[in-house]
Amino acid sequence: MPSVDNNQDIENVKINREGEDLKKDETRLVLIPNIDKEDHKWINFKTLWAFTGPGFLMSIAYLDPGNLESDIQAGASGGYQLLWVLFWSTVIGLWLQLLASKLGVVTGKHLAEHARDYYPKAPRIALWLMTELAIIGSDIQEVIGTSIAINILSSGRIPIWAGVLITAADTFTFLFLENYGIRKLEAFFCSLIGIMAISFGVQYVISAPNQVDIIKGIVIPYVSKSNISQAVGILGAVIMPHNIYLHSALVQSRKINRQSEHEVKIANKYNGIESGIALFISFIINLLVVAVFAKGFYGVPGLEDIGLSTAATYLKERYGTVAKYIWAIGLLAAGQCSTMTGTYSGQFVMQGFLDLKIAPWKRLLITRLTAIVPAILVAIIAVNSLDSLDEWLNVLQSVQLPFAILPVLFFTSSEKIMGKFKNHWANNIFVYFLSLVIIAINVYLIILFATSVASTQVTAIVLSIGFFLYFTFIAYIAIGNQRFFNILRKLRLIKSDSSSNDYSSSSSINNNYQLIN
Repeated sequence: MPSVDNNQDIENVKINREGEDLKKDETRLVLIPNIDKEDHKWINFKTLWAFTGPGFLMSIAYLDPGNLESDIQAGASGGYQLLWVLFWSTVIGLWLQLLASKLGVVTGKHLAEHARDYYPKAPRIALWLMTELAIIGSDIQEVIGTSIAINILSSGRIPIWAGVLITAADTFTFLFLENYGIRKLEAFFCSLIGIMAISFGVQYVISAPNQVDIIKGIVIPYVSKSNISQAVGILGAVIMPHNIYLHSALVQSRKINRQSEHEVKIANKYNGIESGIALFISFIINLLVVAVFAKGFYGVPGLEDIGLSTAATYLKERYGTVAKYIWAIGLLAAGQCSTMTGTYSGQFVMQGFLDLKIAPWKRLLITRLTAIVPAILVAIIAVNSLDSLDEWLNVLQSVQLPFAILPVLFFTSSEKIMGKFKNHWANNIFVYFLSLVIIAINVYLIILFATSVASTQVTAIVLSIGFFLYFTFIAYIAIGNQRFFNILRKLRLIKSDSSSNDYSSSSSINNNYQLIN
């Protein structure tokens, strides 16, 4: 049996190690020049530069192969008609990302950590599984997109399945890059965004779309009946659930004193500006892709199958071989950076929900295998129907959105968690309205899905139970643990009162009947 002194020594070692880890984490934070001084300028560019990075890493999810798939199909099937949906989806995305950013800056904890602290075990695990499902869906698109690009650039010598395996192995370079520091990692990702902008910008110049039609598409809100599913797909592709979790963690890479209201305000201000710039750039890049395919392929018969896997072939036929390879370079950049940020979000989500305290390389391995193995299997099995798979995966992202929007809204509305920085009531009304719109869209998608697959009574019953659980869980997340169970208790009391009243009424009738007789 170990002595008290030995136990004390063990505890001291643990405390020292924790202190060393904390110091190591502190040294990895980016210092903000003069953050403790009064900020008299509307924008101090030196301060903005110090905060530049997290928003661009977050914006990569708005440029992943799933988004490019959605852009291709939106342009080819609807022309410039859906550009307004793309624009407002990006604006809504920015609004939600700012909530996530504020949560991370003010509290020093990311969304998954808050969920772990607040929710009981069963709903916490359910919420984690929903988020992992969204990450897996996103990973499938990213892995497929990268492997398609590798296939094109190798002139077909590397098949899709081999490209999938190369991409999966390549994501582990993330750990190597991270060791060089967060600023170098951010610079690497920004360079890939630059490659995308140049590649798709060159395609835009080659195709020369009508600028007036583009402006009309952004300003005039119109969706034809045949493009409703495409509009929903854009929403699901642009706003990704796990990206809200990611952003709340990324903003903590800057060193601020959270006890200082002034420093927290400065951090919120410059994170907001940087996120706005990053998402504006992502909107422009997505617009370039939509415009290229709207100009070249809208209204052309026989292009129902156009998507990531066939886009390069159609571009080659229309604009020449150079256009094909320029497209592939942009697609490769999109796939590479989004796969690595998927690794990042997977780490934060699993560590936050499950409180994993293990070596970084082990956590990376576990989080990557959790998402990437299902992604590889699906990508290899569905190699002949990649574009339709991507379309349904965008819908999956939309269905998962409430499980990110509602928790971040709930926590940022809490004065106990946020203090003076809690959401304004008008902000809450807007986001709740937005959530209702997204849920209504999901109801529409679920009805479409149910009518297409519910061929037997048993299937219909199973789907009905699944949908009931889905919407019940959404209600639970929206109103919080305590309120949800208070409502259930009140419903039980009402039911028991109703039952006792029915019993009393029945007894009275029986007594009257006996008196009459």
